[in-house]
Amino acid sequence: MSRSKIPPSTKTIDPIQGPRILEAARGLLFTRGVNGTTMDDLAHELGMSKKTLYLHFPGKDAILGAIVDELAEAMQAEVNKVLVNENLSCTERLCGVIESIGARMSRLTPAMLLDLKRNAPVVHDKIDGLRRKNIPRFFGRIIRDGMSDGTIRSDIDPEFATEFWLQAIRGLMDPDTLERTKLNMQQTLHQGVELFFRGLLTPTGRDQFQKHQQKCRRHPQASA
Repeated sequence: MSRSKIPPSTKTIDPIQGPRILEAARGLLFTRGVNGTTMDDLAHELGMSKKTLYLHFPGKDAILGAIVDELAEAMQAEVNKVLVNENLSCTERLCGVIESIGARMSRLTPAMLLDLKRNAPVVHDKIDGLRRKNIPRFFGRIIRDGMSDGTIRSDIDPEFATEFWLQAIRGLMDPDTLERTKLNMQQTLHQGVELFFRGLLTPTGRDQFQKHQQKCRRHPQASA
């Protein structure tokens, strides 16, 4: 399988049949895995011919890519809503971003990621590309805002800190790493943030972060 062909965006799919196909595909993929789901299976599940299915998507990688796009768009919308909320402090936004991302990633098990890496490497690379794009946007903004309001140390280089966090997350979210740590993606994000941001936060920031983190875990949508 070539790794150069990128699956199409959800913006190109049929507005009526596309969502129906993706919903059925998610159900099969989350129960059978990538390798255990075929286009024949999906066509049968939908009650349509495989020829009709191929009119909407050229293959399984394209369907997986569209599912990833949907997930990414929903997550970006939620995170952006938190980031632009001027009623939230920097540490509240940090907690809100963690909860939004963690909730979206909760169904992606290490086994599923390993399945993608082995059997749909183009899609696995697409997920990594989204991390490289969004982590600097989301967490870079939080770091800069925190330096401005005194909750993040002023003696750090925000560009280096953001790059450090990006590379840490890319490594920690690798399926082989998740297999060794025995953590899922949501647990990895929480523990990674706990270790990394506690080194960046000022004493005031750490106190605020701990308070807001406890609130978020009791009421996950409080920060959204």
